[in-house]
Amino acid sequence: MAGAPSATAYQKRRRQLMRMAGDDAILVLPAAPERIRSRDTHHPYRQDSDLWYRTGFAEPEAVLVLVPGRQHGETLLFCRERDPEREAWDGPRVGPEGAVDALGMDDAYPIDDLDEILPGLLEGRTRVYYHFGRDTEFDLQLIGWLNRVRAQVRLGAQPPHEFLELGHLLDEMRLIKTADELKLMRRAARISVEAHAAAMRAARPGVREYELQAELEYVFRRHDAAPAYESIVGAGANACVLHYRANAAQARDGDLVLIDAGAEYRGYAADITRTFPVNGRFTAEQRALHAVVESAQQAALAQARPGVPYEAGHSAAVEALTDGLLRLGLLKGRLEKRIADGSYKRYYPHKTGHWLGLDVHDVGDYRIEGESRLLEPGMVYTIEPGLYVPADDTSVDAKWRGIGIRTEDDVLVTRTGHEVLTAGLARTADEIEAFMAR
Repeated sequence: MAGAPSATAYQKRRRQLMRMAGDDAILVLPAAPERIRSRDTHHPYRQDSDLWYRTGFAEPEAVLVLVPGRQHGETLLFCRERDPEREAWDGPRVGPEGAVDALGMDDAYPIDDLDEILPGLLEGRTRVYYHFGRDTEFDLQLIGWLNRVRAQVRLGAQPPHEFLELGHLLDEMRLIKTADELKLMRRAARISVEAHAAAMRAARPGVREYELQAELEYVFRRHDAAPAYESIVGAGANACVLHYRANAAQARDGDLVLIDAGAEYRGYAADITRTFPVNGRFTAEQRALHAVVESAQQAALAQARPGVPYEAGHSAAVEALTDGLLRLGLLKGRLEKRIADGSYKRYYPHKTGHWLGLDVHDVGDYRIEGESRLLEPGMVYTIEPGLYVPADDTSVDAKWRGIGIRTEDDVLVTRTGHEVLTAGLARTADEIEAFMAR
């Protein structure tokens, strides 16, 4: 079973980041704050993706500080001390001593010492890299530490004078996946494929959306994974609600069910959508729209190769979807005009995909200097065209109304083309019907 990268891999990432930042910089990465949902009940804790990417450290109340070129140690972690009484309630902690041994830090300190130590680390550095605006409380703390250094200027202190968004360095590194990361993403994809297959097998007229959600998420947990995002299970016209999350309605005979769900494994996300008939057989109208979405996905997949602009996939999908809508009579006019005036957006209001990795909507610019960036080996993104005909759309024949369809797969750009990480799950109408008939 795939595991997390080694401590050496995380050390390499930290060194690479420090080389990019330069010897007169300091980088500050706080852990994600814990969130309370009801008095003393916590939401499940999920580490900040950037801190996780640099350390593999899963605990809250921590700050990673990177000080390139510092003689007494460049990589410092502030974290919670060992506390047997609290650990009896909340589980074991790594502690500062463990952080050096297990994580390969140069040094580690109790988080309570941050206020005393960090101003001294800021002093003499010219640039601060930090995610300003992400955590207001920590923003104020950092400003306070900077002001303490500024107050010592008359005594010869040299405060930083340049403040840079950390994402400018981190995001581009995270966009290109390493071999270790791809092992974890393939594992997340396989778990997600199995989960979607389980939900398809459990489908029957009368099933509740939450019952299908339970089938999915049982498979996630059985494989030591968790939902990468809130699972969407929409039956009938609910499939036309793009971020539908109620998951409480009953699927009637003849309904389609749209499931958009993915597993997170060791921090890495998968993201799959399939749309299938709850009774195992598509109607003629459902099949016709499903075929249009399938043609759009194939058109976008044909653009998934190095050197092709990222936007090319969306453009290809839009052309295929608009052509299909014209052929079926949901739109009228000429293809070029309907694309140019955006008429298709009534039935296809979103883009065709997004970067994927530690975050479901992962980091990385889509455009560089105003131009769509070119795809490179190691990038992973989703391809997810869809069509959604609102139940109250009186501009089309009643037979089309209330049908929502999306098909989504996770795609790795390789040196020679692409690899569909989520291959193996029934996708076309014929494949879905054959699978559900078993």
